[in-house]
Amino acid sequence: MIIARSIEEIKQLKNGSCVTIGNFDGVHKGHQKLICSTCRKAKSNGLSSVIVTFDPHPLRVLVNSKTPPFITLTEQKIELLALHKPDIILALNFTMEMAKLSPEEFIKKYLIDGLGMKQMVVGYDYALGKGRAGNYEVLVEFGRKYGYGIERLDPIIINDAVVSSSRIRDMVREGNVWDVRPLLGRFYQVRGEVVHGMNRGGRLLGFPTANIKLEDELFPNKGVYAIRVEVDGMVRAGVANIGKNPTFGNDILSVEAHIFNFSDDIYGKNIRVHFIQRIRAERKFDSLDELKARITKDTELAKSILSYPESQVRPGLNLTESGTGAC
Repeated sequence: MIIARSIEEIKQLKNGSCVTIGNFDGVHKGHQKLICSTCRKAKSNGLSSVIVTFDPHPLRVLVNSKTPPFITLTEQKIELLALHKPDIILALNFTMEMAKLSPEEFIKKYLIDGLGMKQMVVGYDYALGKGRAGNYEVLVEFGRKYGYGIERLDPIIINDAVVSSSRIRDMVREGNVWDVRPLLGRFYQVRGEVVHGMNRGGRLLGFPTANIKLEDELFPNKGVYAIRVEVDGMVRAGVANIGKNPTFGNDILSVEAHIFNFSDDIYGKNIRVHFIQRIRAERKFDSLDELKARITKDTELAKSILSYPESQVRPGLNLTESGTGAC
């Protein structure tokens, strides 16, 4: 498999390619259907399977600060795309110059001349080029002109609604992490470096926590969650708090993870936190003793939730046993 950042990195494809293209934020079940269809079609026609995506997300270039937080940043997105074992993942650098290309200019430069595209697979609502003018009907027209076939897939419906990045984003923001799992094929995760915090968890409360300097943009709603933590290639059970610690009068959002039966020094290490189920909302307690009693109860609830087989994840990419995998 080749992971490329520019069309110049890809040598001429001898037999041409089957291409799917999109932002793939979240690499959710709808995206997975597109990717698997592309890989199968490529194999059956003797073509190279190619996933084309963009870095940064086009919205980040076009509207900048007005963009919503993204579900998967580029590193994790490429990791998830790679699970399907396409021949090539092409993460194009999206610029204002690229945004000005007409649909035909983009197709000719990148997909026909660059990738020798013979087949194309797109989602039900996909459009490319300046002003999103390259909708399905336009792509079909260019297919006749440039000699490629095109297939448009229907959306994936789960729980009576279309699986989409915006739907997933809203569910995560609400803290609905358990129900977002079927849409993603995995539990939602954040990752980051363990840093020194206020040193209150172990010293005052008897529950030492890993304070995470977050790399991701999208966080579940404030509250307490049953979690699984991936550290040094191992997945461990735990409980986490997302919030501002109102009992202590803080005003800075933090993510603190307490890992059960774990005392290793992990300062400076990068970990991943998989959010399994929300236990409760954030609240202010009247005393330290009341807070400690509630944390004890939260811990017991988390252990109960994590005892169910459905709560398992595999190390590496936050996958459930029935989640994302090779096509």
